[in-house]
This record gives sequence, C-alpha cells and structure tokens, in this order.
Amino acid sequence: MVFFRNKKLSFSGHESFQCRNLWLKKGYDFVKSGRSFNSEDAVVDLGVGKNMVSSIRYWMKSFGLLTLTEELTPLADRLLSDDGWDPYLEDEGTLWLLHYHLVTVARASTYDLLFNELRRDRIEFTKNNFLTSVKRKAEISRVSVNDSTVLSDFGVFVKMYIRSESQAKDREESFSGLLTELDLVRWGTRNKEEYYVIENTDRRDLPHDIVLYGILSSGQFEYSVNFNTLLTEPDQVGSVFALNATGLYAKLESIIADNADIVFSDQAGIRELSFKTKPDPFTVLAQYYGR
Repeated sequence: MVFFRNKKLSFSGHESFQCRNLWLKKGYDFVKSGRSFNSEDAVVDLGVGKNMVSSIRYWMKSFGLLTLTEELTPLADRLLSDDGWDPYLEDEGTLWLLHYHLVTVARASTYDLLFNELRRDRIEFTKNNFLTSVKRKAEISRVSVNDSTVLSDFGVFVKMYIRSESQAKDREESFSGLLTELDLVRWGTRNKEEYYVIENTDRRDLPHDIVLYGILSSGQFEYSVNFNTLLTEPDQVGSVFALNATGLYAKLESIIADNADIVFSDQAGIRELSFKTKPDPFTVLAQYYGR
C-alpha cells in the first residue's frame, strides 16, 4: 500500500551520522553567536570534522530548530538557550518533543514515511520493505531516488532509535542516537535478515502535555477533533507517537483533568475532543517545564 501526501522526498544531508546528544545545543550556540555553517572556521568553532558540521546543520533543520534560511526558530530559542526549558535535553519529554518535530517537519522523509505511512501497512518491516515503498512513492510522484541513499538513510534511522549491544551496556555512550531512550523501535532477526517493529502501545512514559502540544500544533482543526482522527491520521499524535486507543484515551483523560477548557465527549458512538478556548502550544510547553 502506498499513501499519497504532498511532501517532498528527501533522503540525504546527515552525512551518515545520527544526531548525538550535545549536537543540538552545540549547533544552537553556534548559530546564536552569529556564525555560519558555511564558514571555513566552522570546523574549529564546533570542534568537529567537516562532515559533522554538515550533519549538525541537517539535524537542526530536521528537528525544526533552524529554518531553511538558517534562522533559529522560536522553539530553538525557548528550548536550547542557556536559560531555556531544557538546553541539555535532560528531560525525556524533550526527546518526545523532538521526535514529534522530526516526524512532522518531514525534512527527513524517512521518519515521516515510517511513522505515518509504512507501519500502517505493516507493523513489522525490513530495510528492503522500506526501499520498495519509497521507490513506489517516488515513481508515483515522478521523482528519482537512489537506492543506496535511501538505505543509508534507513541505517541512520536505526542508529537514531536503537542502541547497539555495546551501547546498551553503557547507557551514557556518547555515540548513541538521540532518541534511543524512547524505546519506540524494536528489532529482531529472522532468516538472517533484520526486521523492525514500531508497535502501537499505551506509551506510559510519554507526558500528556507533549501529546497536547502535538494536538494543538497539527493545525488541522478549529475547536474540536475526532478521536479516530487523533489516533490514525498522518501527523496526528496517534501515528507520530505510536499510541494505541487505550493509551490515547488515557492521555486525553490526563489532559482534561489539567485543563478546564478542554472536554472529551462520547455520544452516539462519536468520540470528540473539544476546546472552549485553545491554549497556545508554547504555553503548554512552558507549563510542562515549570516556566
């Protein structure tokens, strides 16, 4: 099955490096100081190799922290400044927040396609399943993709979400992918081929405030939204966070308990989340971080 959404396919720019823990803060401080990733001094200023300079820029954009014209976004300032919400990404909720943006910003197509599309067709998949799906989508969109580039991108996805055995033994391992703590992706081996699973669960470690932020940030409704839309539609919280119905319902219950202006109704089989007034998404995050 191929899903049709009008998003440009993009599978390169990371230089085969997964985003690492301190890169986003390092990139933020670099840009905030007025320096440019194109500068010959960027290698020295950032303290990394030339390819890593390009990778840091790529991940800043992919996480929605840097615009295409290389200006810091409001989220970047609020999150990563020295007095920001969580400049060193110590709160697990921040990792969920970054995951949300990685999928929905869709400058890194692999994450959008895997969480919003491929796993809706097959909960278990291999890298070749992914490649086949991408090639079908590219053919329909009349664009070309390079097999090795797509597979390299998939390899970075694996490193972003899954620890190697050696990294699992040392949870402080600095080369671990940024989002391994979320346990969103599992893997196994069958007939000497690795397969991957993104299973819908209740996601008990996912803060309900981050879910509310995601609901408000989707921009796809006015003052009410259907439960099934939140659960199943692309870029909605059910798809992005791999939530099952029980888990989403529990998150909504917590959201309602904290917000008098948000109501959940279940009448004649129609389940709907309604807002008397819609809070600003950043206000929700500020409350979550205690600011």
